[in-house]
Amino acid sequence: MAALEGFLVASLLLSCLASISYGVTFSSLQKTLVVSASHQQGKVLKGGEDKIAITWSYNNSFPAGTDSAYKTVKLKLCYAPISQQDRAWRKTVDNLEKDKTCQHNIVSRPYSPSNNNFTWSVERDVPTATYFIRAYAYNSADEEVAFGQNTDAHKTTNLFQVEAISGRHASLDIASVCFSVFSVVSLFGFFFLEKRKAKSSQQK
Repeated sequence: MAALEGFLVASLLLSCLASISYGVTFSSLQKTLVVSASHQQGKVLKGGEDKIAITWSYNNSFPAGTDSAYKTVKLKLCYAPISQQDRAWRKTVDNLEKDKTCQHNIVSRPYSPSNNNFTWSVERDVPTATYFIRAYAYNSADEEVAFGQNTDAHKTTNLFQVEAISGRHASLDIASVCFSVFSVVSLFGFFFLEKRKAKSSQQK
């Protein structure tokens, strides 16, 4: 009897540990949020220059109270499948702790079922790729409990491209040139003064 009880306790502990280590899965989440992203159609967005207007709300077609556990909404920039090919570091995994689809945080806001909007300035360090926007709803334990996205289930519609900023910023180049000129002028000035001092000493 004692052996059976010990086996049952061990099995229970193992199942609990397995559930804890595995974490929340994307497939377990309901798509209860409606997300849209507006930007200049047909244009490749540039980091540090362009903006995206994002709105999100609760889908009222779900039963009342479905969102009772929602405390926070976090918007994320996510890689589209075309930009995940042959890139293991962007791989989609059902376990959200291991998922690499949405690596770029946009904003975090307290949950509200309606009238949510945010204008995001595309950051300069965002890699060149094709993206979509996803919103996750979190509970009080900061666990994902629902989601929404501005694309379809296959992640093929309403996508947009971002082009990363390459090279240095123009202001940095200007500052570099100015510093170089100042250094050269200072060097010539130093030699000129030293020469005058030496000549003055000889005359004395």
